[in-house]
Amino acid sequence: MNDPIETLDWEGREIDCAACPQASLLASGGCKPRWSCVQDRYAPRIDRFFGQRRELAVDYIDHPYFEVRAISAKFVDIFHLQRLRDDPDETVRSMVALRLPQRPLLTMRNDPDREVRIRVAYRLAPETLDSMMHDTDYYVRTVVAKRLPPGMLPRMMHDPDVTVREQVAERIDASQLPLMADDPESSVRLILARRLSPDQLAILRHDDDWRVRYEVAQRIDPAYLVGMARDDDEMVRELARLRLAQTGADSAQAQSLWRRYGED
Repeated sequence: MNDPIETLDWEGREIDCAACPQASLLASGGCKPRWSCVQDRYAPRIDRFFGQRRELAVDYIDHPYFEVRAISAKFVDIFHLQRLRDDPDETVRSMVALRLPQRPLLTMRNDPDREVRIRVAYRLAPETLDSMMHDTDYYVRTVVAKRLPPGMLPRMMHDPDVTVREQVAERIDASQLPLMADDPESSVRLILARRLSPDQLAILRHDDDWRVRYEVAQRIDPAYLVGMARDDDEMVRELARLRLAQTGADSAQAQSLWRRYGED
């Protein structure tokens, strides 16, 4: 079976098997034009070649075609792999980042390409991610926020990007949640409203966003529901009144709650 893609080398020329350094493999089936070929510019064919001849990968780590170097990085030993950490092409460095052990991988935390740093952030041990908390790319920081030990997340609660702060709000220790209650984005506060304990929710009962207040009204201590029953939003008011009714409080109890909390 052959690929239906033309056979050209990385410079767009017809492939000359006779001139290939691996020409001896052709007769033995070690390579096959249009299927498994190290000279071809089509990446799957290069990959099939090295998949059959892993030991030859080290001979191609300095090849001028980036796809050859990137695919050879899948198969070379760790010693030679480290030589590719500073390859000029980000595709090659991305492959290196997928395979390097933890210690040498640390040296790639400041790679100039965001995609490489994203891979590094996904692979590094969580406790070593602290130096990437201030990466210039928001998505790198988002990955860090997903994987950082919870105890280190307070250092990211004021990140300039809302996506990062949302991840922090999802994972930060519950005791630290009130510290994010004044976040400027309602999407972050909505996450807090879903995670805060009923006795902590009072800090959000006057939130500017009705969706946050609605979430609060679902679980807040019933003592605060009297005040929320006068909310500006109809849905919040109805929910607060429904929960008040479900508490079974008689008229006298409701009046007492109103006098105590209704003006809060």
